[in-house]
Amino acid sequence: MTLDYDIIVIGGGHAGCEAASAAARLGSRTLLLTMDMTKMAAMSCNPAVGGVAKGQIVREIDALGGEMGRITDRTAVQFRMLNMSKGAAMWSPRAQCDKTRFSEEWRHTLENTPNLYIWQDAATELLFAKADEASSADLEEKRHNTSEASEPHAAESQKTVRPTTGHPEENTLKSDPAAERLSETSRLRIRGVRTRMGVEFSCRAVVLTAGTFLDGMMHCGAAHAEGGRAGDAASHGITGCLVRIGFETGRMKTGTPARLDARTIHFEEFEPQYGDKKPSKFSFSPETEPVKDQMPCYLVYTTPEVHAILRSGFDRSPLFNGTIHGIGPRYCPSIEDKLRTFADKDQHQLFLEPEGRSTNEYYLNGFSSSLPWEVQWEALHKIRGFEDLHIYRPGYAIEYDYFPPIQLEHSLETKLVSGLFFAGQVNGTTGYEEAAAQGLMAGINAHRKLKGEEPIVLKRDEAYIGVLIDDLVTKGVDEPYRMFTSRAEYRILLRQDNADMRLTPLGYKIGLISEKRYAHFEQKKSNVESLVAFARETSVKAAEISYYLKSVGSEPLTQGRKLHDILMRNNVTFESLEKVLPKLHRFIESRRIDAEAIEEAEIQIKYKGYIEREKFIAEKLRRLENIRIPGDFDFFSMNSLTIEARQKLSRIRPKTIGQASRIPGVSPADVNVLLIKFGR
Repeated sequence: MTLDYDIIVIGGGHAGCEAASAAARLGSRTLLLTMDMTKMAAMSCNPAVGGVAKGQIVREIDALGGEMGRITDRTAVQFRMLNMSKGAAMWSPRAQCDKTRFSEEWRHTLENTPNLYIWQDAATELLFAKADEASSADLEEKRHNTSEASEPHAAESQKTVRPTTGHPEENTLKSDPAAERLSETSRLRIRGVRTRMGVEFSCRAVVLTAGTFLDGMMHCGAAHAEGGRAGDAASHGITGCLVRIGFETGRMKTGTPARLDARTIHFEEFEPQYGDKKPSKFSFSPETEPVKDQMPCYLVYTTPEVHAILRSGFDRSPLFNGTIHGIGPRYCPSIEDKLRTFADKDQHQLFLEPEGRSTNEYYLNGFSSSLPWEVQWEALHKIRGFEDLHIYRPGYAIEYDYFPPIQLEHSLETKLVSGLFFAGQVNGTTGYEEAAAQGLMAGINAHRKLKGEEPIVLKRDEAYIGVLIDDLVTKGVDEPYRMFTSRAEYRILLRQDNADMRLTPLGYKIGLISEKRYAHFEQKKSNVESLVAFARETSVKAAEISYYLKSVGSEPLTQGRKLHDILMRNNVTFESLEKVLPKLHRFIESRRIDAEAIEEAEIQIKYKGYIEREKFIAEKLRRLENIRIPGDFDFFSMNSLTIEARQKLSRIRPKTIGQASRIPGVSPADVNVLLIKFGR
């Protein structure tokens, strides 16, 4: 065994597992440092993957060669394609998973990945050296002296930097001035990690994916306990270590609902929610199959009586009485938040979701709470079907440290420390999918940095992952960031169905897509192109489909038309046309074109005009991304810029005018000034 690695990944959550897997598969000797090997990529909250925009991200992860899609397919208990009544840009896959099997599959995958090693322990300190020096002894001595002078004890350090209000502008923790001066003298580089057991590992890059564990504090009514989630200890030391060298940090909050015992639930009282009759899957790989023997979820509703009981505990809610200072997620609110924000509603919809095939544990989606356990218990028993309910554990909230992501490059490498990457909830995001996407990109770019290669940076018109990362490093966060389709300007281009067309060639070029997988992709691409060409070239006589068009509510043909034109009509699909046009059926059968390729060809035909228009707009705006801004440019020297623009530009240091244009506070007039300076 060696204590020297190329890359160390701290944290075995969704971000950490993707980062470690990618870095190791690309060839870097990688160590995954996790506090519990039995909880790899644990589903700490809801037992599901995907959803609106999140499902698109998972398919992009898979197209690039990540693991989340394949592991989801292997462990799914239900699959649904959401928003099918809307346009294809809104279709979003979502799967309920067996959460125990999900973690087991991840562990099996990681333990059988070449170049990947695992160490069960907690990281307590990051070790640095000056970027321009081979030896770090003098820096370590200065850092030690700085620590002694400003913060004698780590525990006291954490207390002094803890915020006292929940106001976003006041929820940023400032570093020690002496340490800031030290960091300004020379950029640092990562050189290793020290653990709670006293082991010191050396490395050339670190990916920090600590999730909710950094100084995590759990709240349930008046009860408070340290921890990263129920049953797991918090991680101490890393935040103080980074604050001392100049990083800004703050507190965020998330929560989870009670877990319920299925033996005490009257399921007949609820409306079942079944999976798709013909379920699809997340991975584009032929190695996985759609889920079989799907388990239903159930719709549950609160009542005014339930609301009254919950409100009776508001004075003891840590969310409302000032105990919790961290910022909570706007788009995944607790039940307390819902009752306060939507005070006029008599009921709220909840979803009862199975946690696995071999357990009685159920998750009550929509009932996240940090109210006293007895208030939760009493309120739950007033919901129809829960009269005899037993709960395994109550809901709780958790506060944790995060680092404002404007301190990152688009590669997810930190600006202050060379070789140090952040991914996941430490960047202020929420959700398994957002975390996994960041982990994948951080693992790829950490490896490429060590190889002296340019980082992979996805653009906003290339992937939802590109939108996610650009939003984080350009705009920052003032609440936990969650991906939505509305955040993307190019939704028609970034569909879930074409994620492989957009990103698999890149995944193959990077080295995460195998030859076999790429050959499968090439065959699908060829099938799609040939089917689109067939539709353009094939004429259909009016008499051939007059009855069919009438049956789908479409106007009959007055003369022969190309198949391509007929497919442009509403309610007309390849699947239904194949039944009435023998020549179409013969073509599909002869080429062995599967349902996935047929769907992709149909979407390309139906949305051709929208797709081409969006590509034109994207190309036009991409020109701004090609106009570079020098990294050391003094924005304060440009009096033509507004004061706010000068301040924001100086803080975020955009690399291009395109990035500058997306910074809140930088107006179109400011962008024109930058164009005159750098673009003309």
